[in-house]
Parts: sequence; C-alpha cells; structure tokens
Amino acid sequence: MSNKVFAHASDAIHDISDGAVLMLGGFGLCGIPEHAIAALVKKGVRQLTCISNNAGVDDFGIGLLLQQRQVKKMISSYVGENAEFERQLLSGELEVELIPQGTLATRCMMAGYGIPAFFTPAGYGTEVAADKESRPFKLFGQEKDYLMEYAFEADFALVKAWKGDTQGNLIFKAAARNFNPLMAMAGRITIAEVEHLVEPGQLDPNEIHTPGIYVHRIFKGDHFEKRIEQRTVQAKSTV
Repeated sequence: MSNKVFAHASDAIHDISDGAVLMLGGFGLCGIPEHAIAALVKKGVRQLTCISNNAGVDDFGIGLLLQQRQVKKMISSYVGENAEFERQLLSGELEVELIPQGTLATRCMMAGYGIPAFFTPAGYGTEVAADKESRPFKLFGQEKDYLMEYAFEADFALVKAWKGDTQGNLIFKAAARNFNPLMAMAGRITIAEVEHLVEPGQLDPNEIHTPGIYVHRIFKGDHFEKRIEQRTVQAKSTV
C-alpha cells in the first residue's frame, strides 16, 4: 500500500493547479478543510470551480479564496453569509450555480457510486430546470415530473475529519458528517485533513464513516478554529 500520509497541507495539495474543479466539505463553518484552503490561498492557484454547500464567510473558509479572486465559479446551495461573494456575483466577476441542497448532496453521492445521472423532482418548474431534460415517472401510484441531474466530476475532494488513520479511514463528528463523507467518495483524488491521526487498528471499525479506499492523501492539521457562523444569545433576564 502506498503511503497516504503527508506532513503538511501544502504537500498534500501540491498538484492542484489553475482551473481545477474542487469539492470542499463542511456545513456552514463546521468541518471545513481550513488547512487545505489556506494552502491553496498561499499557493495562489486561480480559476477554480468550487463545489461546496456554502461559500464560507468573508475572512474564513472559501471566503479567503474569494478575497484573492481565486474562484471562477461557485456551485452551492447556500451563500448568504459572505459579503464578498455577493459583491462578486452582482458585479459579474463570479459565475454562480445555485442548486437545491438535496440535489447537491445527491450529485456528490452519485459520483461516488459511479452513477452518471439521476432523476429528481426538486427544482422542476423553477429556474433550476432551465435547459434540463425532464420526464414523468410514477412512484407509489403518483405520477409527477422529474429533472435529470448529472453526477459531479471533481478533480479533487478536500474534506475534514475528526479522526483518521494512516490508511485513510475517517470518522466525522456531528454536523461535519453532512457533506464530508459524500464528497470523500466523489473526488478523483480525495485529500483529508484530520484533527487526530492514529495508526491502523486504533479506530473502531463500527465507527468509521469513510473507508480508506476512497482517501488518497491524509494529513494532520496543527490547529483548528471552532467558529460559530451565526451566534445567537438570549438576553439576560432581569427577573
């Protein structure tokens, strides 16, 4: 088995070049591959197509790539927390494809399963359906129209896990499981950063979410920020 372990994020992303199509895991700011993103910013690669549930915030996550004008196109389902994203979109600097969240997840999953296309009712009759093939299907006795959607084709999937072993087996924590496991299956090359890196046999097989067969490279991050995207607090009671 070839060695999957890399010492640093910069080593793991060494062959990501201009024009690459990237999947970036995480949900909000939870479970994002922040070290890989920082390495991409430092490397200065440009004209990237980024597939991610959201676009980060202005000074963290994909927002850092947007600040440096490194992203050509964003494919996302939610983008409401990033003012620079909004500015680039409205000025025509950034190409954007908005996708229903379930469709985004399924397009990742189908890529991992090796299924090139599927039909979904999500988005039929809306702008999402423009220029897409549709067909009627009957399911559970009810007929409705479905859109054909294609599996993503990503050059690299960048994911972040709570714990992994040197063979690439990964365990995700809480909300980080929303997109990371799907994207880990789907990239031609999957790069995982982990908080804890252990030797083979130290993970409980029953707790592994992504088998190492899907992971090509893995490295341990030095420090992870635990940010809250929208902090909501209750006013102190005077009673």
